Amino acid sequence: MNIPNKITISRILLIPFFVIVMMFDFGWGTMNLFSAEMPVHHFVGALIFIIASTTDWVDGYYARKYDLVTTFGKFLDPLADKLLVSAAFILMVELGMAPAWVIIVIISREFAVTGLRLILAGGGEVVAANQLGKIKTWAQIVAIAAALLHNTIFVIFGIPFDTIMLYIALFFTLWSGWDYFYINRRVLLESK
Repeated sequence: MNIPNKITISRILLIPFFVIVMMFDFGWGTMNLFSAEMPVHHFVGALIFIIASTTDWVDGYYARKYDLVTTFGKFLDPLADKLLVSAAFILMVELGMAPAWVIIVIISREFAVTGLRLILAGGGEVVAANQLGKIKTWAQIVAIAAALLHNTIFVIFGIPFDTIMLYIALFFTLWSGWDYFYINRRVLLESK
């Protein structure tokens, strides 16, 4: 259990705190941030989400810099991302911040790719996320952060940045999913 893997596990452990803070109004009131009015608990939840998301970059950087990349880390890191992002997207539907159909498509893709990863792992292959998958993850993180922060800053200009980013995230989610299955199609074709 090296330091990057511990950082990844910390990301998973932050998820319940994030969900609790987002779901329950602790009577903290509301706040105004760059013309965006929001409940304080949404702001705190957004900060927890952003901190947890940042650990994705930190653990990857640390693992590559100090040559601490492990098979366990290659498996756990994308799983931690999926758990955090799925929790946030489900909360967004619950809070009326995103249409359910978009979130269903995104989460379905995540399950499908995870299933393919499990098939590959059964054959002895552990596949780390490729560049397109990383772009997808960061597009999702930016979309979620913008929504949780109630489109702060952009609300001044009347730009629905959170919605724009959600559809950009949907696009990269579908593209990276197709790419993942296309690259690994031999596994599906050989499993007749």
